[in-house]
Amino acid sequence: MQNSVIDLIIRIKNGYMARKENIEVSNSHFNEEVLKKLIQLRFIKNFQAKDRKIQVELLYKDRNSAITDVQIFSKPGRRFYVSHKDLKPVLGGLGYSIISTSKGILSNKEARIRKIGGELLFTIW
Repeated sequence: MQNSVIDLIIRIKNGYMARKENIEVSNSHFNEEVLKKLIQLRFIKNFQAKDRKIQVELLYKDRNSAITDVQIFSKPGRRFYVSHKDLKPVLGGLGYSIISTSKGILSNKEARIRKIGGELLFTIW
């Protein structure tokens, strides 16, 4: 896979649309860091890393999926960088932007507090 983060987030979104309990994605350190952030933001329940695959357990709230939609910004041909001043609330604060910074994977709220910019990977709500 050329860009594993795009693959990761689309597989999670498709798993929710298909009402699956678990999905499998490729294993990488970067994917694990993104998944840790998604657990912290309560978009997935848990994950387990095994050899070359990661088993992701999806989270449903009252039989509704935790993710409504995703918008991808950075792609292999076009990286999208933002300053902490350019980070706006997603859907009036109901969603989050996920940013890859020099301090690790952060949400838009954390990046604004720490005054750190970086590569805007995707927004999720």
